[in-house]
Amino acid sequence: MKTIHFTMLFLAFSASLQAQTFQFKDKLDDAVPVLNIATFHMGTTSDANTTEFDEHNAENKRRIHKIAAEIAAFRPTIIVVEELPENNEKLRKAYLEYLDNPEKKYENPGEIELLAFEVGRLSHASKIFGIDYKESYNYSLYYNLKNKQEDNTYQKYGELVEESEKKYPEDQMAFRELFKFNNHPQVLDMLININADMLTYVSTKDQHEGADEAAKMYHRNLVMFSNFNKININKNDRILLLMGGTHTAFFMDFLKRSPKYRPESVLKYIK
Repeated sequence: MKTIHFTMLFLAFSASLQAQTFQFKDKLDDAVPVLNIATFHMGTTSDANTTEFDEHNAENKRRIHKIAAEIAAFRPTIIVVEELPENNEKLRKAYLEYLDNPEKKYENPGEIELLAFEVGRLSHASKIFGIDYKESYNYSLYYNLKNKQEDNTYQKYGELVEESEKKYPEDQMAFRELFKFNNHPQVLDMLININADMLTYVSTKDQHEGADEAAKMYHRNLVMFSNFNKININKNDRILLLMGGTHTAFFMDFLKRSPKYRPESVLKYIK
């Protein structure tokens, strides 16, 4: 009888544990709001993935500035962009020149001049920083690695991506639609896959060449996050992060887990 009673108590206790939703505080009281936005590179870029876009077209500029006005509703005090930290003084000077003359013409304007500067102007942000870090790696390892293991996951995933590209052709999207598409969680996950994780399926029998290459992309973004953490902030700051989609995707995970930052939804501002 005692055994039955003990068993019933144990089962009840186990059921109670399973029913519990564990929650604990993982953000600091003064965690700073961050709006982490993915954009495509609007000017000349060395990135492997590019988007056809006429950055000199007046209508394109108008559409960008309309998006900028919506983002500015976040009221950032600090703008962070995909630029090398060693260029921060040059970046700051260019930003101040834009504030003095928003009609300034650029020979090769990109998302920094067209979007980041305008958001900063509209929100009266006083600070702008670059956090980029360059690290090359072999995007095409799958195609030039000899004697690789027979695993067609990489190739099959590439076919899935191609199907998605046909279903959602970027060159046929309106600017706003493309901007929202680039910030969709599945698109951001796909960018991490094609730029890093899918390489873990590429290797020879006794090596892990793909993982070694993927680690370089992870390392690049970790260094960028380290650069981000070097920026002096206070509890009243609000940070706008504007980078290429792959960096945005990595930062989504970093920011979500960080006790220092409180990420906000992009689609709250871009309708």
